[in-house]
Amino acid sequence: QVQLVESGGGLVQPGGSLRLSCTVSGGSFSMYAMGWFRQPPGKDREFVAAISYSGGSKFYENAVKGRFTISRDNAEDTVYLQMNGLKPEDTAVYSCAAGVINGLTYYSGRLYRSYDYWGQGTPVTVSS
Repeated sequence: QVQLVESGGGLVQPGGSLRLSCTVSGGSFSMYAMGWFRQPPGKDREFVAAISYSGGSKFYENAVKGRFTISRDNAEDTVYLQMNGLKPEDTAVYSCAAGVINGLTYYSGRLYRSYDYWGQGTPVTVSS
């Protein structure tokens, strides 16, 4: 049974930074493309970033490009989301997702149905 567990969320002031982690167990992490999604209060879930199984390809939603960085450590079965320059509009529950996505692109990475496994999410609140 594949399980994804996120950590690293919390309360941060505008302009601050957080690093989210998502550790995968019970599956073949190095075979999965990984994605980060977020759901702001009262809104639908939205794509944030995706990374290919090798880490060689990365894609970001425009709203976070240049501020967020996705990375992965296949030896640790963990994907990260480094978030810098946080804004109040980044407030959301952040979830990671795993899926076997051949030839990851921005368009395939941002689709919910591309992923087979999801974590429960970790809340991020950006407020002064």
